[in-house]
Amino acid sequence: MTSVGSGVGEAVLPDVYCYTDQIVNLVVVGNPSESNEFVLIDTGMPRSDAQIKDMLQERFREKAIPRAIILTHGHFDHVGSLAALLEDWDIPVYAHEQELPYLTGKEDYPPGDPNVDSGLVARMSPMFPNHGIDISPHVQALPSDGTIPNMPGWRWIHTPGHTPGHISLFRDQDKALIVGDAFVTVKQESLYKVVTQTQEISGPPRYFTTDWDAAFESVKKLEALKPQIAVAGHGIPMSGEELSKNLSYLVENFKRIAKPDSGKYVN
Repeated sequence: MTSVGSGVGEAVLPDVYCYTDQIVNLVVVGNPSESNEFVLIDTGMPRSDAQIKDMLQERFREKAIPRAIILTHGHFDHVGSLAALLEDWDIPVYAHEQELPYLTGKEDYPPGDPNVDSGLVARMSPMFPNHGIDISPHVQALPSDGTIPNMPGWRWIHTPGHTPGHISLFRDQDKALIVGDAFVTVKQESLYKVVTQTQEISGPPRYFTTDWDAAFESVKKLEALKPQIAVAGHGIPMSGEELSKNLSYLVENFKRIAKPDSGKYVN
């Protein structure tokens, strides 16, 4: 399963680069015109490590290695190439402390729920990997004060719901937001919309979201920041008035357009 945007990168800001790996976005934070130092946010799908290295080399330098990897959460499409990359990169990985059980081999995520939507991706979700991974030698909890190592000016925000330890990243100076899957800009349950990357504000991917009350609170928290540009884990980046209107609309209509009517994780 892939999209028309797979393999395409976009500098949404001089130091924020969004790269699409099949159906999921990675983010690289660092300005190549000023420095060769950068941080990688999430690591995409399985078996994409060579592709990711090529992308980083093209943007920065030969054999470019990030200072660190920050994980918004540990679902398979966000950590798919992480273990393979760490075979060559001796670098730290940071995640929320509540996400660590899934990154140290102690717990698996709940399986996908096919009953949350009629879309084909939702129907296929029980087949998606839900197992945890073990990167114990590399992973550690993010600082409790909200700072992000090697990312001055940015702070992490706990945005649970999709997973217990899900985070988003925000820079107050220019109101740039790296969302993860707290909300997305494509209807992730629909195969057609995923493949075509039809832009549409949506809540977190329904089939893997296990706490809808927390997910709603997380979206409200992010909307209150009044971001000016947002890079979500799925979908095309959104900015300006379009982002403001759509995010406000999502908050006002969350139960109708985001939360499924039924499902094993729906109260």
